[in-house]
Amino acid sequence: MKGLSVSKAVTALMLAGLVLLPLYSHLSGNIFILTLFTRIIILALAAASLNLIMGFAGLMSFGHAAYLGIGGYAVGMLAQEGVGSGFIQFPVALAASAIFALVIGALSLRTRGVYFIMITLAFAQMAYYVASGLARYGGDDGLTIYTRSDFSGLIDLSNRTQFYYLCLACLFGVMLLIWRIVNSRFGLVVQGLRSNEQRMQAIGFPAKRYQLVCFVISGTMCGLAGALLANNTDFVSPAVMYWTRSGDLMVMVILGGMGTLFGPVMGAVVFLLLEELLSQITEYWALILGPLLLLIVLFGRGGIMGALGRAGRG
Repeated sequence: MKGLSVSKAVTALMLAGLVLLPLYSHLSGNIFILTLFTRIIILALAAASLNLIMGFAGLMSFGHAAYLGIGGYAVGMLAQEGVGSGFIQFPVALAASAIFALVIGALSLRTRGVYFIMITLAFAQMAYYVASGLARYGGDDGLTIYTRSDFSGLIDLSNRTQFYYLCLACLFGVMLLIWRIVNSRFGLVVQGLRSNEQRMQAIGFPAKRYQLVCFVISGTMCGLAGALLANNTDFVSPAVMYWTRSGDLMVMVILGGMGTLFGPVMGAVVFLLLEELLSQITEYWALILGPLLLLIVLFGRGGIMGALGRAGRG
């Protein structure tokens, strides 16, 4: 109980800090911190969606960043064609991500282990090269989005504070949905498949069907993060789908605590803050961050959430 109390207390402080951050930004006049944490929250959402399949379903997807690009390009391409309504852009982004996840999942789930990892990576790289070849939408140079999604005056995405709280609300909504899924009958079956797929199949559960549904839900959530990311940067490029971005998302999940509800959020905050702080110290920040993360993963079993639990019990 003590260990649980420590992890819950740290999580509560983190969430309270995220809620109150715009107030600090306003009082201190530090606009940059609000911009930085808006990006952190969006990528935390993407990491949480990956954790649904990687941490709870045991599916190690190495192409998850593809959904970030698909969601972003859905917003950017519609804006380029004169469709600026967020009530159209966001549903299209979610639908496109869901369809892509359905196709990838239906094919990838025929394999296991390293073959599954490589197929998801291959599909993501295919999406990357397709986006690079879209000359009408910027090709390799990316696509500039001149106007943010319009929600008919209900919320102004050009307002930093309003957009921040929209991203935070989306993160909280996704976390609530993941919690409901994980604790539902469906979620228990998915976790059972992770532990022993053959036994679950033997008692009558259609493994691939459950895994595919979970895979599609995860991809759709990440597509939402992509739509938000495109609005945040006013730009989308094929680089967001590159395999290194998928690697970053995996690091966030593992760093925070794979298979825990708030671990990916914690991992995203720590990873991106370290990246920002070290990049201000030296241009060779990756040489410091890489070994540091390696040490955390090697000696911090269960990630940050696991370490908090052990610290409380100790």
